[in-house]
Amino acid sequence: MKTESENIKSENIKPDSTGPESAKPGNAGSSQNKILTIPNLLSLFRLCLIPVFMWLYCVEKNYLWTGIILIISGLTDTVDGFVARHFNMISDLGKILDPVADKLTQAAMLFCLLTRFPLMIVPLGLMVFKEFFMGVTGLLVIQKTGKVFGADWHGKVNTWLLYAMMILHVFWYNIPDVVSKVLIGVCVIMMLISLVLYGRHNMKALKDTGTER
Repeated sequence: MKTESENIKSENIKPDSTGPESAKPGNAGSSQNKILTIPNLLSLFRLCLIPVFMWLYCVEKNYLWTGIILIISGLTDTVDGFVARHFNMISDLGKILDPVADKLTQAAMLFCLLTRFPLMIVPLGLMVFKEFFMGVTGLLVIQKTGKVFGADWHGKVNTWLLYAMMILHVFWYNIPDVVSKVLIGVCVIMMLISLVLYGRHNMKALKDTGTER
């Protein structure tokens, strides 16, 4: 027979749903399937900023506030990634919503800049092709593996270079033509590198899935 002290000990080691393990986000009811997380709300906020800066730039010609809003959009992109990783709020929806918000923001701003800088058609056209290719191959990867992959380092570098280039073109109204072409050229090269690396990654994922069968 157990003594009273043994009974107390056995009761104390019973799993408690309010303990630290259950309190960790993602342990029960993993955050992978959550929708209303802080990172996802920040991505939605970035989407809402798109018509605002387009109106300010194209209609009001208010380049100062356009640049400020673009900076805010870029900062929220960094914040939502930090929050998602450090507070275990990574979700499958977020893996899709975050890059969609990024690309729509970038495409919209490149389109706006195209009204003043015709060469912006090059990164804009390349972005459309890149995202179409990645979207098609990415959907095939999801269909074959059931996994949603997040952005790699080169995708993040590409994003920040684009933001920097666009912000400089917004604030620097009389930017020299040579400087503009160099900045655009650097972004185009990084986009091509990212396209090749993402393409290799997706093709490898599809190939590995096929060999496992």
